Amino acid sequence: AIHSLKLSRNHVDWHSVDEVYLYSDATTSKIARTVTQKLGFSKASSSGTRLHRGYVEEATLEDKPPQTSHIVFVVHGIGQKMDQGRIIKNTAMMRDTARKVEEKYFSNLATHVEFLPVEWRSKLTLDGDTVDSITPDKVRGLRDMLNSSAMDIMYYTSPLYRDELVKGLQQELNRLYSLFCSRNPEFEEKGGKVSIVSHSLGCVITYDIMTGWNPVRLYEQLLQKEEEELEEGWMSYEERRLLEELYITKQRLREIEERLHELKASTLSKPPVLKFKVENFFCMGSPLAVFLALRGIRPGSSGSQDHILPRTICNRLLNIFHPTDPVAYRLEPLILKHYSNISPVQIHWYNTANPLPYEHMKPSFLNPGKEATSAPDTESASAAPSPTTSPVMVRRHYGESITNIGKASILGAASIGKGLGGMLFSRFGRSSATPQTMEAGKDGPEGDEKKATTVGTPPLPHSSSGFLEPAVELEHRIDFELREGLVESRYWSAVTSHTAYWSSLDIALFLLTFMYKQDQEETDKSNLETI
Repeated sequence: AIHSLKLSRNHVDWHSVDEVYLYSDATTSKIARTVTQKLGFSKASSSGTRLHRGYVEEATLEDKPPQTSHIVFVVHGIGQKMDQGRIIKNTAMMRDTARKVEEKYFSNLATHVEFLPVEWRSKLTLDGDTVDSITPDKVRGLRDMLNSSAMDIMYYTSPLYRDELVKGLQQELNRLYSLFCSRNPEFEEKGGKVSIVSHSLGCVITYDIMTGWNPVRLYEQLLQKEEEELEEGWMSYEERRLLEELYITKQRLREIEERLHELKASTLSKPPVLKFKVENFFCMGSPLAVFLALRGIRPGSSGSQDHILPRTICNRLLNIFHPTDPVAYRLEPLILKHYSNISPVQIHWYNTANPLPYEHMKPSFLNPGKEATSAPDTESASAAPSPTTSPVMVRRHYGESITNIGKASILGAASIGKGLGGMLFSRFGRSSATPQTMEAGKDGPEGDEKKATTVGTPPLPHSSSGFLEPAVELEHRIDFELREGLVESRYWSAVTSHTAYWSSLDIALFLLTFMYKQDQEETDKSNLETI
């Protein structure tokens, strides 16, 4: 060789200007080279890889990847300090899985979705090494693991460090968006969209950033409630007089603060919390519902997403979870209470033929007017359903309406198990009814998919005729549940399911279905116009 270059695990030899070979320095490769050279073969022919300058084929304009029209920020949850760079690997897995699904189902669309990891934890200082210094040495490995993972939840519930976590994620989201737009100037001009996929605690922090929720507001509400309760109780004349003076002083203080904020707002416009509007907010394995419940959010009478997340902030909220994920909770019962007894929407398997669109998978209600004459007495005269049993379903013929496709599987309320096993592994009981008749030729993949599709029926009050009364429905379904594997162990899934979302083909198809939805509808519309 006239020249050699040593690399970390390889070396390159130049035998001439256009004869360059790459060799591996692994032990097995060295042994193989020694043996083959002793047998009379040259070093290059035995184990070298020839390197060529330039391209095998000349590039053309058609080789250019499509313009990115939708970016997805992937936000991690707890445990990033323990395994730095894990969110980058997880996002790469999600991106690769999405590419496979894209090629199979969305290759006819000219748009492109890009997944970008958001690593917000490693830059935070928080308490420094104070927690590490007070950690005992016994079972140190386990303690360090808890300090690097579960401690993030304690930091977020701490009034001292919560703002640091929120600002850390907020600044990283805005930084990445500005960086992407500077490198892709046409993105904003062409109306590019932004979605967020958050995992675990990342869902709660992202939600608080979007809504601007702050525990100080909750504290002020509690103080106001205490004042009202104090006014209702008996007190002496002097106490009442002092309380009135305090009330007037506080009212005056609020007025001065409002005027001060107005003056500041007129001189200095406050920038938005996020530099972009969120199109879709996907929560994976999310404890957000628990946090909202502990903040006092209770079910309302309207089926609107605005009850927990206004549409002006985020167009669509979607909650994805595995049925055995111990960290995940449902959001729909926080909007309408009776949805606690309605099954979450089942996410389609990625290889399902002709799946039913998610917007058609609505709860099926019994119609007293139509079904009163056709239902048997034994079915119509049923008792009110208990939390652990399903209401008796009136049989209907296949194909009557979109809400009757398949028969509803009802989730009863989960019984609270005793001990850790009960907390982790208690599951909703399912019961299903089978359609009475099937049309000929529906036994293929499409028929199977329609039979597998499950929609819920709420346990609503019975009327005098014994049928379920219709009630308020959600504008859009929010809770989406992964299907369990046929040979899946629930006990093992409870341990692994919380971190198993990243490489799921089912989730990749689900995400892309909602992100490509508008483009798909426009393509279908143009095809219809052409026809």
